[in-house]
Amino acid sequence: MATTVERLRASLASVYGSATAGEILKKLLPRIEQVRRLRTTTPSQTTLLNSPSFKQLRALPDQREVILITYGDQIQEEGKPPLRTLTEVLETTVSDAISGVHILPFYPYTSDDGFSVVDYRQVDPALGDWEDIHRLGRRFRLMFDAVINHISASSPWFRAFLRGEKPYTEYFITVDPSVDLSSVVRPRTSPLLTPVETVDGIKHVWTTFSTDQIDLNYRSPALLYEILDLLLFYVEQGAQLIRLDAVGFLWKEIGTSCIHLPQTHALIQAMRAMLDLAAPDVLLITETNVPHRENIGYFGDGYNEAQMVYNFTLPPLTLHAFHTEDASLLSEWAAGLSTPSEQTTFFNFMASHDGIGVRPLEGILGRAAIEALVERTVRHGGLVSYRAAPDGSRLPYELNIVYFDALNDPKADEPLALQIDRFLASQAILLSLAGVPGIYVHSLFGSRNWREGVNLTGQNRTINRRKFCRSELEALLRNPTSLPHRVFMRYRRLIVARTGEPAFHPNAPQQIVRIDPALFALVRTRLDGTRRVLCLHNVANREVRLRIDLAALGLTPTERLVDLITGRESSLQSSILEMHLPPYGVHWLAEKDETEKLGGSL
Repeated sequence: MATTVERLRASLASVYGSATAGEILKKLLPRIEQVRRLRTTTPSQTTLLNSPSFKQLRALPDQREVILITYGDQIQEEGKPPLRTLTEVLETTVSDAISGVHILPFYPYTSDDGFSVVDYRQVDPALGDWEDIHRLGRRFRLMFDAVINHISASSPWFRAFLRGEKPYTEYFITVDPSVDLSSVVRPRTSPLLTPVETVDGIKHVWTTFSTDQIDLNYRSPALLYEILDLLLFYVEQGAQLIRLDAVGFLWKEIGTSCIHLPQTHALIQAMRAMLDLAAPDVLLITETNVPHRENIGYFGDGYNEAQMVYNFTLPPLTLHAFHTEDASLLSEWAAGLSTPSEQTTFFNFMASHDGIGVRPLEGILGRAAIEALVERTVRHGGLVSYRAAPDGSRLPYELNIVYFDALNDPKADEPLALQIDRFLASQAILLSLAGVPGIYVHSLFGSRNWREGVNLTGQNRTINRRKFCRSELEALLRNPTSLPHRVFMRYRRLIVARTGEPAFHPNAPQQIVRIDPALFALVRTRLDGTRRVLCLHNVANREVRLRIDLAALGLTPTERLVDLITGRESSLQSSILEMHLPPYGVHWLAEKDETEKLGGSL
């Protein structure tokens, strides 16, 4: 079996050749050793790994791992750096429920709410400084963004390119605009090439996402080393998880689709091998908003690429289930979910700072069903972003809407309690599935569409990116009649129920059960096989009558079942369970365990 250094060398050699791979390693290996030694000897790292949130958490997560996705300036108050405010609020509201925080890009930037980075190694002064990041990291596991497909047009690197300075002349991709690029897969309708004035005249640079986001050229070994060293720097700053943003576009080869190319996978393999050497507890997470079969390719062989892959099909397919009040397709897709090794798992999410991707439904939903999702999104006050097809037409790429309103029509005449039930049923599905759940901060508080923000920025995605004033948020959370309070308290109870049950371990077995089209049902089993949990989620606005043979599902209940969410117990006379599940009702049922701690009513 190849050593990790040999894996690293082979990955680099497959892209750059043996000689250049050797040159890269000559610089990289001492840097890896420096990071490895630093992490094993510094008191701050020892303190971090022994802090309450890290105790008994392995490098690979268990059921206690729940990640909150948030901007660094999500919660603001006058006179205090937003990162410090964020830390204080999270410590007082979710520190016993949330294990980690994904801080969306907190570096200086020029556009796209942080994803057009000016300087990868600095904290945006408007948010705070590195000490504020470290303070948050002393209580929560941190996920950093590595926005390494592109960089801001205002970055020092690109400015040096414009001036003709080496090595930056190699850091960006220039293409003659007469070259046929029609085979390139596009996530946007904006031009792929952007003309810029350089010391040597007009050049056309590659811009996958916008004219302000200039793609990096990984054909340059010097650029690659900069990025590898950057990842090690993030480890030094406390990153426990590193999200590779838009990583599928990393390598460009004219005449191809320029997505998911073998060189891209080889570079990810090099990153994984490097981290396995320097910081084996740090996990890579790939973010590729593409069809499911393409997406799971970033697990590699289960040991050589990402430990976690964003489960992009889950949000839109769950939305479809609730819209149609039929979970059949969701159940069919979930029944086929698997990962290639015990070192890999899905990063499950329902909402994020972006919209709800549509491409992940390709091959699962037909055009009419996708168009129905688009139409309902618009009807619910949302927006739709498009991408360019090879024939020049526009195809829906992303639904821009908060998840609460994607499920609930703001103009509908229905009780708010029912809307909350519907929303939390969707979030219970997220928390019950095999994998690590990521919860977008706006879902935690039941936020509604922010159309006013879209009017301010002109950007569709702003609808889902409203910031909170700390005093206003805290007042809402203290008000038992407010929507944020009602959603937050019940959501928190769901999280506590999940994190307290080992059957929800990310790699614990998962069996999808087909009982009724309106139900998304599954059985989770502890890794040691000692207990199973039957999870029932009603996606319909109707009562569902159930008659389930628990023995046939492998459950061996005694005389009583307990709902892990509410703590309510049910008596059983036999292995047959008969019950009524109300509209959008949720039950997580298990054999009574006298040692478990249970919450109140959901």
